[in-house]
Amino acid sequence: MSRPVPAATSTLRVLRFLATQPGSVPASRIATAVELPRSSTYALLRAMRAEGFVTHFPDDRSWGLGVAAFEVGTGYARSQSLQRLARVRLARLVDAVGQSAHLAVLHGREVLYVLEERAPGRPPLVTDVGVRLPAQLAASGRAILAALPATQVRALFPDRDAFVDRHGTGPQSLSTLRRVLTDTRQRGYATEDGEITPGFASVAAAVTAQGGQPVAAVAVTYESNADIEPDHLVHRVQSTAAELSHRIGG
Repeated sequence: MSRPVPAATSTLRVLRFLATQPGSVPASRIATAVELPRSSTYALLRAMRAEGFVTHFPDDRSWGLGVAAFEVGTGYARSQSLQRLARVRLARLVDAVGQSAHLAVLHGREVLYVLEERAPGRPPLVTDVGVRLPAQLAASGRAILAALPATQVRALFPDRDAFVDRHGTGPQSLSTLRRVLTDTRQRGYATEDGEITPGFASVAAAVTAQGGQPVAAVAVTYESNADIEPDHLVHRVQSTAAELSHRIGG
């Protein structure tokens, strides 16, 4: 068996180190953590930035994971494996709450819906399999974003041009998005009401892998004026997400 290529090994070590950090870190800390000379570390970081795997924050001279790194990390969530695990559990969730449920993954600044279980007699939704929606507006997107490091959220939404306006509601700046995500973390679940489709609301919880990395979100969507028991709905969504997390080692 051939020996690992040193440059590839160093790249993987950088990615693994940054994935464990709660925020961006200076290059000197990265060099120490991966046992590389500083000059080599800067050259490696520049190459990784060119490919989108790391992001440089010049204001505080620090580095964090880039969008490409997260897209590679969520490849499993877009695979058939997670969908097979989730299908039966989403069906049970629909039976328990009487509303339609779906599984979504983050894809750049959007959420991609990979599985849907529609409740009998409920109206069709915009969350069909294959549909993409703005992550900062969807409950499923907010659930995933709230579990990401702040530096990665900042990399995804660097300026106002990154925010899609769908119905004139929802966060349109990084500061307002951060407040939404803080509320989401404190509650333990995400919500939205009318920001994706007027007259419909959603509740979502993140599915996490080892180390707390979010790989997907379980969500239930219902008519805003529906007669539902909110605590029961939230509990079932969180339980389904927790069960899926456990099955994938989270």
